[in-house]
Amino acid sequence: MAEIKSTMDMVMERAARMAAAEGPVGSDDLEKEGMRAAAAYLRGESVDLAGLVAAKPPAAQGPFRSGVVQAMLRNIFLPREVEQQAGAELAMNGLVLVGRGSGELLAVFGEMKKLLDQYLQHRQQYREQLEGHFAQQMAQLEATMAQKTGMAMKLKPSQHPKFQEEWQRILTQLNDQYGNALSQYKQQIEQYLAGAR
Repeated sequence: MAEIKSTMDMVMERAARMAAAEGPVGSDDLEKEGMRAAAAYLRGESVDLAGLVAAKPPAAQGPFRSGVVQAMLRNIFLPREVEQQAGAELAMNGLVLVGRGSGELLAVFGEMKKLLDQYLQHRQQYREQLEGHFAQQMAQLEATMAQKTGMAMKLKPSQHPKFQEEWQRILTQLNDQYGNALSQYKQQIEQYLAGAR
């Protein structure tokens, strides 16, 4: 019986050493729990994010909040369509709840919302300008095709061989410019909420 107890003591000591080497017990689990809570909020489930953070013991609040923040920030991205912006706005609202309605956060989100709106507007403007540029060339191509085939055709500017190449070049520049600005806002939010208690 004494041998079993001493073996059990050795196992417990080893487990304690491993836990000490790994760092705070359960911080990864708390972060994942925060991510799940954020995902539920984003799916439209009734989730009190601020209440969940406050209900955690002080040592657990940081990792839990970090998980919520990471999940929310991943859902704020440059939208291709206006409809995609609703998800980003929902994520921003969730972050405001976690930050308990901080005026500083609200100001950053206001700027971020303007940035996303401006991105969509510029994306649409550049697309229309590019289509206008290629529309002239398409009219000439339609006339040539009609002469060769004897059939009138209506071609879209986006069907021009060079259109997609030029659009990708413009889109890359636009995404880089706005993506960098969005990343800076996200870093500000993450730093602010990491320091929030």
